[in-house]
Amino acid sequence: MRKRTVTTALGAGLIALLGLVGCASGTPGQEGGEVSEAPVATDVALEGSPTYDRMKAADKIVIGVKEDQPGLGYLDAVSGKRTGFDIDIARWMAAELGFGEDKIEFKAIPSANRETAIVNGDIDLYVGTYSITDKRKAQIDFAGPYFLTGQGLLVKSDSTITGVDDLNESTNVCSATGSTPIQNIRDNYPGVPVTEFDTYSQCVEALLNGQVQAVTTDQAILLGYAAQDPDNLKVVGEPFSEEKYGIGLPKGDDVLRNYLNDALENGNAKWQEIYDANLGSTGVKVEQPAVDRY
Repeated sequence: MRKRTVTTALGAGLIALLGLVGCASGTPGQEGGEVSEAPVATDVALEGSPTYDRMKAADKIVIGVKEDQPGLGYLDAVSGKRTGFDIDIARWMAAELGFGEDKIEFKAIPSANRETAIVNGDIDLYVGTYSITDKRKAQIDFAGPYFLTGQGLLVKSDSTITGVDDLNESTNVCSATGSTPIQNIRDNYPGVPVTEFDTYSQCVEALLNGQVQAVTTDQAILLGYAAQDPDNLKVVGEPFSEEKYGIGLPKGDDVLRNYLNDALENGNAKWQEIYDANLGSTGVKVEQPAVDRY
């Protein structure tokens, strides 16, 4: 059983004021603006959720994130400010659970350690380009998906490449060493030369200086780079694989999973606001995906 009350006790004027001055994220310097701070729910009760019980006992929520993906999950080393689509989704879910910004502990967790961090209780949730897969669902559960993406292409803004069908022997494509996307290019486009670096940022630098003609990985990640530099970069074509980003949580906590799914389904306008502020400047139009209540 669960119940939830949003801070309707706040006067309308105060809520409007919070909307103006209590802003969360939005990638700095990009068109699309800030995300208004989500109202923090009060009197939340999730009976039968051990994860929520742990949060309440600790008086905080611990959320695993990425901090090296502009537009999605990024930590500014100078200001200490976290920004990005995933970060604002995390803030929104925390508010729905009754935790304001001052009650959130963000913890950077490498991709390879995400399931372990959830299983061991090091984090309560994980929000960070986390694809829902059957293999992962054997260890943890997911709310969502909150974003659909797939392998895409990032090119310079003046490039004539319009999609994967334009790749050929003269279009060098870059991706991270050992990644699935680079192997996909090798397997399915054998005549296309490839370049590998340790990070996608190095690939983007190679694209800007003309060393390669395209960068490939999840389109959501590429949208983040395009949003950061819309004058020089653009995402082209349709995704040529499918990835569903979900919110990772401890396996078997169906009460928490259903609560987060309800929040996603009931908050379409908030989802759109978060997308527009963080990735909207890319010009790529997307819709919030339907929740999968598996």
